[in-house]
Amino acid sequence: MSIKESALMFIALGATFLIALAANAIGRRTRLPRVTLLIILGFLIGPEVFDLLPASRETMFSLAANIALTMVGFLLGEKLGHAGRPGFMPRQVLTISIVAVLVTAAVVFAGLALIGSGVAAAILLAGIATATAPASTIDVVQETKSKSPFSQLLLSIVALDDAWGLLLFSFALAGAEILLGQGSGAAASLATAGRELGGALVLGALLGVPMAYLTGRISKGEPTMLEAIGFVFLACGLALFWQVSFILTAMMMGALVSRLAQHHERPFHVIENIELPFMIVFFVLAGASLEVSALASVGALGIAYIGLRCVGRIAGGWLGGRLSNADRPTRRWIGLALMPQAGVALGMGLLAATRIPEVGVIILQVTIGSTVFFELVGPLLTRLALTREKNESQAQDPV
Repeated sequence: MSIKESALMFIALGATFLIALAANAIGRRTRLPRVTLLIILGFLIGPEVFDLLPASRETMFSLAANIALTMVGFLLGEKLGHAGRPGFMPRQVLTISIVAVLVTAAVVFAGLALIGSGVAAAILLAGIATATAPASTIDVVQETKSKSPFSQLLLSIVALDDAWGLLLFSFALAGAEILLGQGSGAAASLATAGRELGGALVLGALLGVPMAYLTGRISKGEPTMLEAIGFVFLACGLALFWQVSFILTAMMMGALVSRLAQHHERPFHVIENIELPFMIVFFVLAGASLEVSALASVGALGIAYIGLRCVGRIAGGWLGGRLSNADRPTRRWIGLALMPQAGVALGMGLLAATRIPEVGVIILQVTIGSTVFFELVGPLLTRLALTREKNESQAQDPV
């Protein structure tokens, strides 16, 4: 990287952080989520509009995305680690997360098959529809400063949602390959999924156990920032090196630290305190990568996919809440809160395009276009769900 490119990169970073302060102020006055504002900001300064970012933005985006999502996974792991503790609702978390994934996939598959998309394309898009955006969701919850049981339930569900979604997509990819006469490819898809999921859990355990017992010992029970950051970065790097899911690796590590490190909770506080700059860069550069042509190329199939996914999320959340005996506000709003979708879905779309080129091009177009929509609109719906659930809960149980 030349001196000029380095200068432009630091100028862009400094300006981004300062403009993010304005995004926070606008968000407080307009009730627009910070995520949506930052993505719009990134779009405006990206190549589609003013093209103010340096050429190294793609490298910056990859680095920021990996670090930010690993931190998000670690924090979400803390929610899973609370299983069995007072206030945690394991039955609701498991039931709503599983039912929401299955209903979303079923609605998208049935709807797309009925409109003539083709069975293979319908299966693949049904699997992709189950993916969520944990980074956007956790940022909206943190921005609203919500500590309600509903917000904690939402974060716990999001922590599991992508794990179920990745598993279901693996079966969908294998099924599509069998339908198109690629039997050996189906076996490879299942093997790859097993290695990615299983490898992530094993790596997270191998890092989580020593982290739980080592952090905080040097400084009389208070872990230093270096310890927490060191383990999180190590998890990200090793997961990328061994090509397993770094989000699931970090989640597993966070869950074990939450369960085993009874002498402190500081690793999570440290990560919460330092993740914001990485998240800001991640969202701004995500916005810079958006393309107007992606939305224009979606067509009727993409519009149908977006509508069906919305219906599936809401119906799945309601049914999961009903089966788990959740209260009425939770049943009404949990599906809407699960609407954001981003990087995981794109990864699924890219994999489908690589493995099944017969339908991969249209799958990737729909995935990219719908991701643009759900990145912008999803956080708005999550914030709306948090607000409405809070109002309804207070109306039912006034203090």
